[in-house]
Amino acid sequence: MDLPFYFGEQHLQVRDMVREFAQAEVAPVARELDRTSAFLWDSVAKMGPLGLLGVPWPEELGGAGMDQLSYYIVLHELAKVDASHALTVSAHTNLGTSPIVEFGTQAQRERYVPLLASGRVLGGFGLTEPGAGSDAGGTATTAVDKGDHYLLNGSKVFITHAGVGEIFSVTARTTPGSDHRGITSFIVTKDSVDLDRCQALGVGHAETLAKTPGVRAGKKEDKMGWRSSDTRELILEDAIVPKENVLGTVGEGFVNFLKTLDAGRIGIAAVSLGIAEGAYLEALRYSASRKQFGRSISSFQGISFQLADMATEIQAGTHLLYHAAWLKQNGQPFKKEAAMAKLYCSELAMRATTRAVQVFGGYGYTTDYPVERMMRDAKVCEIGEGTSEIQRIVIAREILASLEG
Repeated sequence: MDLPFYFGEQHLQVRDMVREFAQAEVAPVARELDRTSAFLWDSVAKMGPLGLLGVPWPEELGGAGMDQLSYYIVLHELAKVDASHALTVSAHTNLGTSPIVEFGTQAQRERYVPLLASGRVLGGFGLTEPGAGSDAGGTATTAVDKGDHYLLNGSKVFITHAGVGEIFSVTARTTPGSDHRGITSFIVTKDSVDLDRCQALGVGHAETLAKTPGVRAGKKEDKMGWRSSDTRELILEDAIVPKENVLGTVGEGFVNFLKTLDAGRIGIAAVSLGIAEGAYLEALRYSASRKQFGRSISSFQGISFQLADMATEIQAGTHLLYHAAWLKQNGQPFKKEAAMAKLYCSELAMRATTRAVQVFGGYGYTTDYPVERMMRDAKVCEIGEGTSEIQRIVIAREILASLEG
């Protein structure tokens, strides 16, 4: 990953720090957390003081004061060892915190971002609904103006951190029967479902944070992958949201959240690439040590060609990922490049993990080695933050629009 065009010395230092943390703290617990589907609270308690939960945010708001490239490096390196850890950082940082940083008032930033950026509490993003997945403009959650507050009713599904988190940006329809221009975003809060654990660790809960009446978590999803990441329904039942918690301009919530998703796609690309590279490295090491017919299986063309294909595709994915990240870092348009990176890297994660399991043979199908977990973790990368089909729509629109320019 030594790409001098993108990285300076500080980026390599971040990479090495996170790589060391992942090997020392994440690798020993990843398998058991996956088996039990327990949330990774101990890791959260360690990542906060390292600045990993507020990488790109200013120090005056409690962040680490690093840049966007550093943030994507963090996700990439964590995902090589465990995707759930990387996804926790990604959902918290991009989905939970960035809407407040990007679209919030100064008062909202000062109230919420220090809690999030320091890792004191976790954040999330409520967009997807039972009838509004790829069609996010089909939001059915309602927000009724009651004078000094809005009354929100609806349900958000597949929400990362809906249980463990305390601060959320959510969408609701403020103009009934209208198109996406009638959708507004709001900041809502609730208590973590793991209060005892949070209080024991000293993270995850802020007693002083005013909670939004009527906001609660639903049942925890039992998932195929990302099992130690918290995914639940976020329920809004006559939720009383003060006017001061409107996030951005009324009626522009949909547009703003699409901007959030553009950046989030680079994050999922980083997680996907990390999964692919982690699986490749496991397969590479195993193929060199595994003996069949008196020699290492890496010496057989059937294995070495698979490794060559994986290495080539990972190199291509690396350039796509960090090119999109560089564009965002430098204030350039990046919608198309983010979609390309997300599409390619997520599908690469599936190809690479499938090949890795094949290299391991029967052992790859067991929990004795991490490649089976990586294969399960890879699949949702093709679904979350816009399916592969949606990415192709975005890319097609962008390249066809260029003909009209």
